[in-house]
Amino acid sequence: MKSKNKNEQIKKATKNLALWTLLWLFSLAMATFGPKFFWEQNTNWSILAIAINTAFGAGMIWANIKHISVLDELQKKIQLDAMGIALGVGIVGGLSYSVMDIANVISSDAEIGFLVMLISVSYMIALLVGKKRYA
Repeated sequence: MKSKNKNEQIKKATKNLALWTLLWLFSLAMATFGPKFFWEQNTNWSILAIAINTAFGAGMIWANIKHISVLDELQKKIQLDAMGIALGVGIVGGLSYSVMDIANVISSDAEIGFLVMLISVSYMIALLVGKKRYA
């Protein structure tokens, strides 16, 4: 009975995290593309969209903390290991990418989107490897 309740807590926390992530993602798209396609560079609307995006981002962080808190010890270890790897890859990779831009080793400017993709992919790979290792 206790296991079923724990599974329900995990499902609820996962759904809550998914909702906050979608809200954050949608608000990021609005903050990014709204000035060009919806409100014609109106600074006040852009500030509002960015503030909403920041608030949804804080909600997503809170939901992630709540999600991790209901996981069992092994799931927490896998999640935190993956997050640690993603953080390390992001810092080392991001700074290397920035230095390549500063030193003109790459022809274009370093874009934050590439860093976000690097962090996301490294997190997903580390999560899959961790789950496979402990399966």
